[in-house]
Amino acid sequence: MENGKRTTAILGASDDPERYAYKAMERLLEKGHQVVLVNPKLGPFRELPVVDSLADISETIDTVTVYLSAKRSTPLEKELVAMKPKRVVFNPGAENGDLEAALDAAGIPWMHACTLVLLATGKY
Repeated sequence: MENGKRTTAILGASDDPERYAYKAMERLLEKGHQVVLVNPKLGPFRELPVVDSLADISETIDTVTVYLSAKRSTPLEKELVAMKPKRVVFNPGAENGDLEAALDAAGIPWMHACTLVLLATGKY
């Protein structure tokens, strides 16, 4: 964390302005958060850090906000648990019982919520 700012990893980041992951990135940046974009298909984007996987992140992550289906996020369980984020937000459509159980076992808090709503209501 630089300058006391919280860092969020956006799992399933997108460069498509119509996607909720993109809208969340915009709103996080507007609110002064640092972001790391996680998507192996996303090339350099703006001047933001873009990584292929959670394992490629070296900085401390406060929140991982998930925008992937359970089918796509389940294989990332070991990486997610190993990074030990302070919390994980499963956005609508990204709920994943297997990951949630793994996070519970590792003592990592998680929630079903919308990052955009959390930011808009000051609860992020």
